[in-house]
Amino acid sequence: MSYQNALVLNKGPQPGSESLGRAGGATTDEDPCPSLLENQLSVDDFHKIQNAFEPSDPRQTICMSREEFMQRMTEIVGWGTKEEYGELFDKVDVAQEGFINWDKLTSFMLLALYEKDEQAKATVVPQWKDLEFLPVKHKDTIQKVIFLKSSSHYLTISKEGLLGIWGENLKLQETLPITSDATKLKHLWVTSLVSLENINKIAVAFTSKEICFYDLLSKGEFPCQYKLQGLKGTPVCMEYWYDPLDANESVLSFGDITGKVQAIAFTMALISLFERPASAHEDEEGTVTISWAELLSGYHKCCYTLEHNLHHGDWVRQVTYDASLGAFISSTTSNTNTVVLAWREKSKKHLKMTSFNIAEGIHAFDYHSQLNLIATAGINKKVCLWNPYVVSKPVGILWGHSASVIAVQFFAARKQLFSFSKDKVLRLWDIQHQLSIQRIACSFPQSQDFRCLFHFDEAHGRLFISFNNQLALLAMKSEASTRVKSHKKAVTCVLYSSVLKQVISSDSGSTVSFWMIDTGQKIKQFTGCHGNAAISTMALDANETRLLTGSTDGTIKVWDFSGYCHHTLNVGREGAVDISQILVLKKTILVTCWERAIMVFRLQNFNQFFIQPEKWKGGIQHHDSILCAAFLPPQTLVTGSYDGEIILWNNNTENAHCVLHPDYQRLLESKPGTEPQKLFSAGRSRSTCPSTNQAALGAHSLETLTKGNNAVVGLCFLEARKTTAETGGANLVSCGGSGYVRFWDTFKKQLLAEFLAHGGVGSIIMSTDKSNQYLTTGGLDGQLKIWDIEEYCLNSSKSKITQAPALIRSFRPHEDQISSLEMCKMGGHLLIISSSADGSICVTDVLGAPLWIFGQGKHGQIENCFSLPKRDTNLMKSEIQEESKREIPLLSKEESCLDPPEHSLLDKKNKDETACNVRPSEVTNSGIKYKERNIFMEKTCNLYNVKVMQKSSNSPKTCCFEGAFRSLSIGALKELPEVKKPAFLLDPEKYFREKPEEERSQIPEPPSLSETLKAVFDEKNLFPKEILDRERRTKQLCQETSIEVKIKRNKKQL
Repeated sequence: MSYQNALVLNKGPQPGSESLGRAGGATTDEDPCPSLLENQLSVDDFHKIQNAFEPSDPRQTICMSREEFMQRMTEIVGWGTKEEYGELFDKVDVAQEGFINWDKLTSFMLLALYEKDEQAKATVVPQWKDLEFLPVKHKDTIQKVIFLKSSSHYLTISKEGLLGIWGENLKLQETLPITSDATKLKHLWVTSLVSLENINKIAVAFTSKEICFYDLLSKGEFPCQYKLQGLKGTPVCMEYWYDPLDANESVLSFGDITGKVQAIAFTMALISLFERPASAHEDEEGTVTISWAELLSGYHKCCYTLEHNLHHGDWVRQVTYDASLGAFISSTTSNTNTVVLAWREKSKKHLKMTSFNIAEGIHAFDYHSQLNLIATAGINKKVCLWNPYVVSKPVGILWGHSASVIAVQFFAARKQLFSFSKDKVLRLWDIQHQLSIQRIACSFPQSQDFRCLFHFDEAHGRLFISFNNQLALLAMKSEASTRVKSHKKAVTCVLYSSVLKQVISSDSGSTVSFWMIDTGQKIKQFTGCHGNAAISTMALDANETRLLTGSTDGTIKVWDFSGYCHHTLNVGREGAVDISQILVLKKTILVTCWERAIMVFRLQNFNQFFIQPEKWKGGIQHHDSILCAAFLPPQTLVTGSYDGEIILWNNNTENAHCVLHPDYQRLLESKPGTEPQKLFSAGRSRSTCPSTNQAALGAHSLETLTKGNNAVVGLCFLEARKTTAETGGANLVSCGGSGYVRFWDTFKKQLLAEFLAHGGVGSIIMSTDKSNQYLTTGGLDGQLKIWDIEEYCLNSSKSKITQAPALIRSFRPHEDQISSLEMCKMGGHLLIISSSADGSICVTDVLGAPLWIFGQGKHGQIENCFSLPKRDTNLMKSEIQEESKREIPLLSKEESCLDPPEHSLLDKKNKDETACNVRPSEVTNSGIKYKERNIFMEKTCNLYNVKVMQKSSNSPKTCCFEGAFRSLSIGALKELPEVKKPAFLLDPEKYFREKPEEERSQIPEPPSLSETLKAVFDEKNLFPKEILDRERRTKQLCQETSIEVKIKRNKKQL
């Protein structure tokens, strides 16, 4: 921090102000010494002082004595007493040389400001979110938690050899056994795990006195490349270091149960860890077995070994190598040689030893290279701070724990220290003042006998604490800032309703909020929509009268805009799943939820409250979890998965017919009920069929760490490109892992272009406008970019395009990752709505208007910013009423292409209730509507009654209009020629005089009905003759039949 930037925050009054006024203006709560002169000097004051020290000859330096400095400063600066400047002189002249110059003065000020910043930073106490237990699948003690920077994944491993793969969002993606030898895992334990980041490998130590090296980049399997055997003791702790300037130089250090600390120094790690000895043999998996004796003999020229045995048989609990010290640091629970520093000598391959003796021993330690301090977690309840070069006594002791301390770790950026004790109390210490600034006692597990693993991921602000097979997470809250927040918790999704002209947002606290798009004002809010579960995604139905919310509790709820829940869709089947997208089609609702299958709900079943999913006819075709989907009318459906595959479906038959991938494409001949393994076995080098060896099945799955780079997080059809099928060109856009955006031609099954939109930030999301002119992308760092894709990939090409489209704008509207993007048009402006995990919802336009955040105290500023047309509120109400009378289209794009219009099956209410939901403020009384329509007509007519201004007295007939028609040029009307009057006006007597009674024509009276009736009316004349004849014959037959019946009856009586 430069002194100029620091001092500009505290300028103080200008020269000539009273001393009292200056002191009062400079006093702040954060400044511990506001009355000091150096804390009140402004930037202008320093410019004046600098001018006083500037010599006429640049080769000379002006120095001032104490008296000269006091005299000149009071004259030049214009305020302050001589005594104050004398005290400042004494502070600068530490060596008491009797004079100072400009360099000494600025050095003192910069040092003072640096100490002030460090002091303020150290007093900042982090705020923590609620304690969370991660859903692990480990059945035994968790041995290690590591973070892979290259793939942004967490790895956990437990004693039984089960490896857990976690995404950066801490969602468990996969669990698999570390070795394919199932019988081997029954007789040994995993003791430690380290990541070899520079060569994309991991090393795992076993109780069989072996260290295995596994390759993370291998396709098809997770092979063990090297197996180091023949160790004298079981390694129980490991650590790995590599030189960031020369990745070939690296060191793997480990300690065992015999007290030995051993290390392998690699000199050509990027080429090969070990040479291939003649005695080496490969097993079925292609593993090369290396003997420890061969390493000791120096056979392998690409590495050499270092070791010491100063711990004398005590278990080595922790070991690390620090390059700044050039030493190995190891510890035991013994009170002799508790901490040993083995110093490397570059010229020789042996170690120089120093040790610390700590009473009762320690459980763990940590080293801070900038402070040059070693912190130890003492069994005697003390946390000690040691200088590596002073072994006689600690430089500081931190008291406060009431039980033995089992873990310590530095918070390097803040120069603070974590410590965790056996009684499950977490403390945070200020190293400079050696004081406890925070004590955390969460609801940790109550078991007294537990093994604890402590890992603080400083980059993400996450603290992991394991208790046997349970893994707890304490996540830091983001730094408090003056930034406006739209939601109290992270915003997960944002939608725009074109019917309501409102923005709908959801957050991780299960809250849904509604905002006015033109003012940014919140108008209503639904809380606890899914209890305490977070809402992960939302969607609107076709006519935008129903809101669907998907939650991490495994359910989707269908709401109206008054807050009433009509249906609950059971996606997870009573289990918790992470719903990633909801796609509402004509007859179905499709759901993607990190599963390989598409979850489908058919709208014909929406006659009950709880609705269960049905089977997708096309079966399971993806090899990995489906993350997103998109639909193109009339029948094209695409789904994207975590492994980078995009599958094209026929939505009517629900069958897949093609697979797209950045590295390959192939056709499918899908049949109903066909298993996915049979469909895809011919196209893949690795089989996904179940095998008897369950470990081998899971072994290849570590490809998850690298295939996530191609993960398809978002899909979007470019529907505005109508002629793509005939002319070629891209009609589908995908985005996701590693920040890439890809353009596809689904008709020719071809990848046309790909470019890196956001580098080094992991997964991204995107959105496009309806005209497909602009593409907006957002990254995990809160950066947002706008691309012009109107002319991008309009034609097909044989070679893939890698050049990015024109970048219109790039800015960072959010402090945390962007969770959702939406583009909409309003008032002729194309607006971009973005939400973020920092709790804010921002709106801006494509061309670079200022950024506005929903939830600001002042409203009505957004339309001023974007120059939106202002309208009368009464007129707007009238227009809303008029719009409500127009028929709202109830069909999606798919419906309009297939069937005649019909109401959405989600909407089971009558039209009146639907209209009320769409327009909550609408009045259904027809009389009130009629009055408001008249008001609308009056407002429309009033637009013509504009103010007229006379331009000059010479042109009285020329006027200037101010209002809706001010741009029209209206001149004076021409005089009309004289028109002759018609004859009826010249002689009205002739045409309009009264006629005498006798001349008037008599109106004859109409004749009576009896006189005009020619014959008696008969109804039978209305029917055809054939019908009348048939009726006559029927009656005659009935009479004859009845006569015969009577005759027979009389004969019987006789």
